[in-house]
Amino acid sequence: MTHPPYLYPGYRSTALRAPAQELIMPKLGPDSVELSSPVFGHQELGRLDEDLTRQHSGEPLGERIIVTGRLLDGAGRPVRGALVEVWQANAAGRYAHLGDQHPAPLDPNFTGAGRCLTGDDGRYRFVTVKPGAYPWRNHPNAWRPAHIHFSVFGTAFTQRLVTQMYFPGDPLFAYDPIFQSIPDERARERLVSRFDMDTTEPEWALGYQWDIVLGDTPMEA
Repeated sequence: MTHPPYLYPGYRSTALRAPAQELIMPKLGPDSVELSSPVFGHQELGRLDEDLTRQHSGEPLGERIIVTGRLLDGAGRPVRGALVEVWQANAAGRYAHLGDQHPAPLDPNFTGAGRCLTGDDGRYRFVTVKPGAYPWRNHPNAWRPAHIHFSVFGTAFTQRLVTQMYFPGDPLFAYDPIFQSIPDERARERLVSRFDMDTTEPEWALGYQWDIVLGDTPMEA
């Protein structure tokens, strides 16, 4: 099974949002309002949206990294012109959000959000800093592995998929119920990026490759 179940007892917040009854899945196409709703386009993107390290007056603290890959459909074909968004914690493991109050420092030069459009080859690319692990109170001594949230939009605002990208070799994988909620081990591995020397830029940033394959990469319920 590729995708996590709606209800996974180890991930406590799923009990609050999982449906109590069997889902009704009508075979209907998108409504006209969905197709005519605003969709982000080239004119909506800022010049520095894909470089999270240059959005403020100074450079953020932490390990600078390049994260890139391709957005592909189930047949392996590139998905062109799709909006890809990312959001993440800073290098100390804290989000620039009022809801995050754990005692790690905020970075005034890092907001932790970016976006870009995929190219003709389906490729996206972000420059950022490697996020830190953080506590999340799901269970005693609970820590999330370092990760970056990804969101992919389709042809309408309501067509959105959300997933997470992890980093290789993280010792917290075995203790994280979100990662472990995906039943198939091979599917879990598809959420883990790979270090790539060809993407790495000398004396500047380490590089990671991670492809998103629609229908194959696990998505959040």
